[in-house]
Order: sequence, then structure tokens, then C-alpha cells
Amino acid sequence: MTTQPATATATPVRALSLSRTTATAARVLRQLRHDPRTIALLLLIPCLMLVLLRYVFDGSPHTFDNIGASLLGIFPLITMFLVTSIATLRERTSGTLERLLAMPLGKADLIAGYALAFGTLAIIQSALATGLAVWFLGLDVTGSPWLLLLVALLDALLGTALGLFVSAFAASEFQAVQFMPAVIFPQLLLCGLFTPRSEMHPVLEAISDVLPMSYAVDGMNEVLHHTDMTATFVRDIAIVAGCALLVLALGAATLRRRTA
Repeated sequence: MTTQPATATATPVRALSLSRTTATAARVLRQLRHDPRTIALLLLIPCLMLVLLRYVFDGSPHTFDNIGASLLGIFPLITMFLVTSIATLRERTSGTLERLLAMPLGKADLIAGYALAFGTLAIIQSALATGLAVWFLGLDVTGSPWLLLLVALLDALLGTALGLFVSAFAASEFQAVQFMPAVIFPQLLLCGLFTPRSEMHPVLEAISDVLPMSYAVDGMNEVLHHTDMTATFVRDIAIVAGCALLVLALGAATLRRRTA
């Protein structure tokens, strides 16, 4: 009697599941609940930076209006980038990620779960920072504060997506932090915060045109100067949202079980 040689079966690609995604998000939120320092970094630091900025320009409220609206979108992006990249890397180095992916949990479920968990925190963070800036620090905006909140939320989600993506290329938490100068600082310098992008060197202006933070700042400025939602504002938030979705997809594609 002869036996047929065993053939390896390919692991089926798991489709995105709402139940697995929400379970992952709930697990991440439970972990964060026991980490008060991370919660403080996410929720309080952007607010403290806005308060500091307000009184740095205490004698020039107009300057605070011009810069504060832009930073209202930049601060959430930076904090979400830092926390998400480090948290995801910690999952990999501790072996948690490898155990999770051995279960009926696909990469898309994991990335979507993290995005949902940190997106929930991003909503709280953006609401706190926007409410503080508009109703307590006197940020004078022509448009609706709800539009400011929308841009701040999209910026925070973009920071989450970037953090998930770059964590795949870091071998330690220190390396994850080192990605900040490479990913965040060029966007910060070229986004139009310090000088209008149209006044930059043509090469730098062309580079700024493909950086998502540029459109986040442009969107904030549209709310700052226009009473109604403009076509430029819609374009800006669409680009920021599209970049966030694209980076999330890249994060799922590059996600590894463990750090080499």
C-alpha cells in the first residue's frame, strides 16, 4: 500500500472581519487604559502645547490665530505617530503580534483594529484640543469650529497610519522614535507653517505639494479665512484622508510577525 505524499496547503487570505477588528480595538484600548502616561501624552500634551503657544504670543493674538489653527492639526499628527509606532513595535518585540497572527486574525484585521482604537482616542484628543483653542484660548476662526475638528481628526488618523507603517521598519523603540526626523520634520518645515509654500524655492515647493501635512495646514487655513466650506477645503481633506487610507494599506502589506 502506497501513501500519497502530503501536500502543503496555502494559508487562505483572511478577509477583513468586523468582529475581529472590533475585538482587536477593544484589546488595545484595555491595554492603554492601564498606561496613564500614554493617555496623558495623547490627550494632554497637545492641549498644553496650545496653552503655551497662546501665552507665548500673548501680546499678538493675531499671530496665535494664524499659527494656532495650523498647529491644531499638526500636534495630533505628531503625538499619534509617536504613540502608534511605539505601541505597534512593542507588540512585535514582545511576541504578542506573532501569537495574534497565529489565530484567525488577518493583517488587515490587526491594522484596522489598531486604527479603530487609536482613531477613538484621536476623536477625544481632537475634540479636547479644538474646544480648548476655540472656546477657552480665543482662537478666532471665520469658519465653523466643527470643520477645524474634522481636519484635526483626519490629521490624527494620518499620524496613526504613518506610525503603523514605519513600525514595520524599526527594530527597537529607539529606532521608531528615530523615524520622526525622517517622516515628520521635513513635512513640518515644508507645510507652510513658517512661510507660505508659494515663496519657497521651486524644488521645495514641488516637494511640499506631495506631502500630506501641507494639505492639512491648507485645510486649517481655509477654515480660518472662509465662512463656508470651499472647494479647496474639500480637496485638502480628501487628500489627507486618501493618504491615511493608502498608508494603512501599506502598513497591512508590510506588517511582519516579529522584529528581526
